Amino acid sequence: MSEHWDELQNNLEQIREKNLFRECLQRDEIDFCSNDYLGLANSPELIQLFSRNVLQSSTGSTASRLVRGHRKSMSDFEAKFSNFVHSENSLLVANGYVANMGLIDTIADSQTYIFTDRLNHASILDGIRISGAQKKYYNHLDLDHLESQLIKLEANSSQTNKKRIIVSETLFSMDGDSPDLKKLIEIKRKNKCVLILDEAHALGVFGKNGRGLCFETLTEEDVDEIDYRVYTLGKALGLEGGIIATSNIGRDYLVNRMRAFIFSTAPIPAISLTAIGALDMLAAADDKRYHLHKIAKLFKDRLIAEGFQISPTTSHIVPVLMPSEREALSFSEALKKRGFDIRAIRPPTVPNSRLRISLNAEMSISMIESLVLALVATRQEISGQKDE
Repeated sequence: MSEHWDELQNNLEQIREKNLFRECLQRDEIDFCSNDYLGLANSPELIQLFSRNVLQSSTGSTASRLVRGHRKSMSDFEAKFSNFVHSENSLLVANGYVANMGLIDTIADSQTYIFTDRLNHASILDGIRISGAQKKYYNHLDLDHLESQLIKLEANSSQTNKKRIIVSETLFSMDGDSPDLKKLIEIKRKNKCVLILDEAHALGVFGKNGRGLCFETLTEEDVDEIDYRVYTLGKALGLEGGIIATSNIGRDYLVNRMRAFIFSTAPIPAISLTAIGALDMLAAADDKRYHLHKIAKLFKDRLIAEGFQISPTTSHIVPVLMPSEREALSFSEALKKRGFDIRAIRPPTVPNSRLRISLNAEMSISMIESLVLALVATRQEISGQKDE
């Protein structure tokens, strides 16, 4: 067994040498890195609601939902959420990772072609890998490239009868940008593909009452064309869990065939009980959404004016690009000393290192200005160290 540990130690040393070593750390600085976009996770109202629900229910769900873990509150939340996002039905699962991975593993097999944006989340890519489907990358947000791949497949007569699935995030978690959803729907219709859209980072922030980007750019008829929409409770809703919006047939199939659902312990009852109230809070948060979009525009304008390189984000997720892993870590550590919790995101999570700055509706304009000044001061400090 010593050879095994030696192998792992050698691998860890290589990770450290590349400035890619990771560890779990609790940080108490100002939060500019979490996904609590509306500030609900730390809302006294939601905390009190969750506390009451914990006292009124068991601390654990005790089993999977198909054994003893199901509660009426789970069905109640699914019904409320389905109505909110205009879906026939939905299925509550442990988290967003399970939702994406389990969904794709269930509906795809070795006879399936899956067309995936090159920057889709790991949960999507892992679902494709586990399913055994044939993966076809298309360049990030390049729907012309996607369409050309579908045309190429259609030209191969031996492949025309195979199932084709297109999967994309609606708001990319590390880049803050979005695909042309209208064009994506048109491609899906034209090529008779199954379409999966991941709304994890858009729920609560975009669309009427925070329903997501699908409701910002698409008609209801367009939305009905989307076979599966994946959401999470762990971001703007301030809780934890994942939920898949789909048809009645789709839900029944997932309940009967989705291994990640069948063999997983159900979320604790307090989650679904609290999520019912959290959804009302999210829907009523128009003022928060307006403020979040306002400070996001201000922040991006200030960064550009100060000469920082940012990716073409269209949202509250602002990636500040770094020339190297080492510099990203140096920036993060220096900002920590100035009271800001901003994490360095490095390969393999992203192709190129960056600071992923995530804004939320609880931030003030003065906090944004303070962060810009801190970034400028940090850049000067690191530049001075290079010159020494």
